[in-house]
Amino acid sequence: MKREEAAEKWAALAQEIATHDQRYYQDDRPTISDGDYDALRRQLLELETAFPDLASAKSPSQTVGAAPAAKFGKIVHRRPMLSLANAFSREDIAEFLTRIARFLGSDEAVAIRAEPKIDGLSLSLTYVSGVLVQAATRGDGREGEDVTRNALTIGSIPERLIGSNV
Repeated sequence: MKREEAAEKWAALAQEIATHDQRYYQDDRPTISDGDYDALRRQLLELETAFPDLASAKSPSQTVGAAPAAKFGKIVHRRPMLSLANAFSREDIAEFLTRIARFLGSDEAVAIRAEPKIDGLSLSLTYVSGVLVQAATRGDGREGEDVTRNALTIGSIPERLIGSNV
């Protein structure tokens, strides 16, 4: 594939992904399956791997989530709240382990745990002296939505932590 064709395909994929991000993150009305969405992102990454100049800071491959919805207050995360990467094959896992070894500067085996990915809402919960004081969505990874009042209605999220040194 020539670069011009790749750039056109990349632009179309980026726009399609942006549309699906809007439907999923902002409208809460996705129109494609998670598998189909992941396939679009894989195609985009393949193009960026083959043509690295197509990637930029605004590329869907470099962003997570979406800007916080206007109907909620905003919370800036103390640390960026990033997304997990997907692995769909043994090759993906081997590449992941190679990246980890390179990062660690070691060829020693690394113990990992893998679980099936279950899509859903990510929350950052902040407790002070064991009391839930803040719940925020991931948002765009740097800034999320203040959903503290909503989180307090979820039975599996404790309002108060029990134990010592919480």
